[in-house]
Amino acid sequence: MNHHSWILLDTETNGIKAPIYVVEIGAQKMNGWLPDGPPFRRLLNHNANIPPEASRVNGYTREILERDGDDPLAVYQDFAAYVGDAPLVSYNLPFDLDRVLLPEWQRLNITPIGQRGFCALVLARRLLDPVPAGNCKLQTLRQFYRLPARGAHSALGDVETVVDLLDQVLRPLAEARGIQTWTEVLAFTEAPWFPSLIAFGKFKGRNFREAATDSDLHDWLQWLAGSSNARSASMGQWYLAQLEADAPPPAAVGVAASDNVNIAALPQGSAVVLYLSPQKAELQQLISAARNRLADLEADYTAQKHAVDVTLAQLFQALRPYYQRRDQLQLKINFRRQYLDVLMQAGDEEAEQVQQAHTQARQQTDAEYEQAATEAASKQALTEEEAQETKTIWRKLVRAFHPDRCMDDAEKRQAHEWLTAEINHARDRGDIQRLREIAHDPDAFLLQHGMAVLSQEDSNDVLRLRTLLDSLQQRILEILEALNDLHETSGYELHQRVQQNSDFFNNTVAEHISALEAEIAALDAEAAQLAEEIEGLTGVSIEND
Repeated sequence: MNHHSWILLDTETNGIKAPIYVVEIGAQKMNGWLPDGPPFRRLLNHNANIPPEASRVNGYTREILERDGDDPLAVYQDFAAYVGDAPLVSYNLPFDLDRVLLPEWQRLNITPIGQRGFCALVLARRLLDPVPAGNCKLQTLRQFYRLPARGAHSALGDVETVVDLLDQVLRPLAEARGIQTWTEVLAFTEAPWFPSLIAFGKFKGRNFREAATDSDLHDWLQWLAGSSNARSASMGQWYLAQLEADAPPPAAVGVAASDNVNIAALPQGSAVVLYLSPQKAELQQLISAARNRLADLEADYTAQKHAVDVTLAQLFQALRPYYQRRDQLQLKINFRRQYLDVLMQAGDEEAEQVQQAHTQARQQTDAEYEQAATEAASKQALTEEEAQETKTIWRKLVRAFHPDRCMDDAEKRQAHEWLTAEINHARDRGDIQRLREIAHDPDAFLLQHGMAVLSQEDSNDVLRLRTLLDSLQQRILEILEALNDLHETSGYELHQRVQQNSDFFNNTVAEHISALEAEIAALDAEAAQLAEEIEGLTGVSIEND
């Protein structure tokens, strides 16, 4: 970008409800598209409350910030020296600058630092339109384009991910459009623009350019352009202006279907594919790449989820006696309360039935714990050989995601949907043996369960190949979302911290035991009090183990 100097920044905060306090700020000086010199990162201690929901996302607590954070005035003094008068850019500039930093600087009586740049999220949405990854969430794009894993939901980690995204994905697309300078990037991000895929109404999901051959869609755009709502009217007018100018469709990125492909080479090792119009050979090439990508993602998800399940199983085994004792006491308290109610209203014979029901409930609870303990004991970390085997398994299984084989056959379509569900259930349960069984011979597995056999050959029909590519692409997006969801769980956070610090597991167990022991003591006292009340009414001492 003409060797222009600017600052890429990100913030982590104590939430999204005003007043918002910055808990971490990360930044990187940029020279054109590339980082220039060391980054900037600091933790800030405002002595402000950190809600649990914010801590779960960024990992910061008030205690951590009081220990490791610096005075905000000192941090922003250093940040101002780092920035100078350079423009500020972030992957959500309206939030980071307008909702977070400017109000914070005003609250602290600090002169605004730097100057306004462009929003990198807007740049991504416009260059990637229509977005092949389904959305422009930073972590979704990171995984879709196989960018390096950074510290997600840490300010500096997200800055580093945006640097990767700019260099490996957005820069090639910008240059392919002739966007070379800082001024051109600013103009591109600030110009009126609407997404190619219509986001609402009866034509939701349709590309507005289809209006060139679809009179109903064209009439709808004209109706939109004449709306009394200014925003709706500007959208319709913009779409019609694009059609009238006969502007070529924006280059697409990634593995996604479009009409007639023309593949353009990008730098060696790039995960980006620019194309305008495919034929059968290119579709087959994209399908092969999509299958490999899907297999890698499925294997990665299976291995990560299994590792999390192993950690949670170990935690369960360490805490089982305490959880089981707590649940037994809660059950006992509920029974004794019910026993007293029935005793005083219906007599001791019906109260005896309550006691029998409690015995059965206790046995069922104990049996469930035994089953959970058996399942936990079966969870073992994957060896390197097993981890490698999962990749081989998924390279076989992705051929099952093949809807073009059953488009015209209801029986085969049912078999395809059933097999896909079986594969998903086995993956989510971490049932490697089941996945092995299916991958060994998918058709034999289908026959064994009374399902129709699916051909293993790809169709040569372009329409069916596009359907297959769309299906594989959808599966890729689903797995990316599943990985994102997994990474947001407390189990994943526990597993990651255990991997980073071997003492963290034992410390976590000790903290849980301490809390459970206090809870058990309180429940024990309540159960004993209820037992005394029952004995006082009936003259009979009941068990109190």
